[in-house]
Amino acid sequence: MATQTAGTDRFVSVNGLRLHYLEWGTASATPIVMLHGLRGSAHTWDLVAEPLSDRFHLFALDQRGRGDSEWSPDAHYTRDDYVSDAEQFVGQLGLEHFILVGHSMGGANTLAYAARHPEQIRAVVVEDMGPATSPPAPGGARIGREIEGTPATFDGWREAEAFIRQQRAGSSEEGIRTAIQNSLKEIAGGKVTWKYDLAGIREARRVASGQPPADLWPFVRALECPTLVLRGGRSDILAAETAEAMQAANPRIRWVEIADASHFVHDDNLADYNRELQRFLAELGG
Repeated sequence: MATQTAGTDRFVSVNGLRLHYLEWGTASATPIVMLHGLRGSAHTWDLVAEPLSDRFHLFALDQRGRGDSEWSPDAHYTRDDYVSDAEQFVGQLGLEHFILVGHSMGGANTLAYAARHPEQIRAVVVEDMGPATSPPAPGGARIGREIEGTPATFDGWREAEAFIRQQRAGSSEEGIRTAIQNSLKEIAGGKVTWKYDLAGIREARRVASGQPPADLWPFVRALECPTLVLRGGRSDILAAETAEAMQAANPRIRWVEIADASHFVHDDNLADYNRELQRFLAELGG
């Protein structure tokens, strides 16, 4: 397995919460901001960011309630909350013209941010996320079942690993390792628990379930910059037909399928993911 390569730990206060982020590269390089998925963390980007650190200035944010960021005391975990955090984060760092990368939930947040702030965004990369479909993609129901059925703690690392392997059946060993390292922590008595606000995220999803799904199509159509959509070949979240429709809806969008990957694309097939990402970044030029 590849070795996890961590960036430099930093913290910033936004919207009353202390948020953690990782930083790679130098201040003179083009900035890239990276947003993880629903149960992810900034460290999910370690092996994506490190090969880029000699050419870019990278920032991976632990979105509220995840990783080493503070949890929302009122379970405020909506897209508007995440985008507002990103707006303040970008403002405090003084970023003016940057590339925005997001996976899953972070991909939806990326689309919303880029549509709202086209003047700030040089390019967008969306990993395995797109507008809702009818009928809904099966992965949405799967994630809902997983969240509801997730225990708060485990009796030890072996039990926690077994649960991760059950949830991530079909993922690569690298993807399994990444999930174990980045989403779990040991607590008193040798027990293991999550590095995200399971109860708060569960409650926020229950509240949202009574509302119509957010429409991402206006954000897709509003994109004004080069955009790469990367779909996992075995994804149950983003159908190939949806990725094709996104490309048809906006000529700035190009989509690529990454073989041998589930919804967790860069975890499952890091080599092909990095190749396509780096090719896209090279095409942007200076």
